[in-house]
Amino acid sequence: MRRALLCTLALAAVPLLGGAAPAPRVHQVVIDKMKFGPVPPGVRVGDTILWINKDLFRHTATARNGSFNVDLPAGKSGRTLLRRPGAVRFYCIYHPGMTGTLTVGR
Repeated sequence: MRRALLCTLALAAVPLLGGAAPAPRVHQVVIDKMKFGPVPPGVRVGDTILWINKDLFRHTATARNGSFNVDLPAGKSGRTLLRRPGAVRFYCIYHPGMTGTLTVGR
């Protein structure tokens, strides 16, 4: 009887614990031919964007809200840790026509 009560209480507590948060992931955005490649779907707070510059020119990945500014010499890469949810518009300081938007979920 006591064992049955303990099992019932343990099972009742499971929904209160909630699910485990997904592990942070690394998402790649490739820069090539004067364009930012597509931003992968499913980007979340805690994830990292790996910016890969395959172009012949130096670029930046610069957030319009000031949350990141990554300098990317030709053939190099850099990282941004995403700390807040929401839409973040970004561009290249050297080539302002190069733009994109990260949609960061919780």
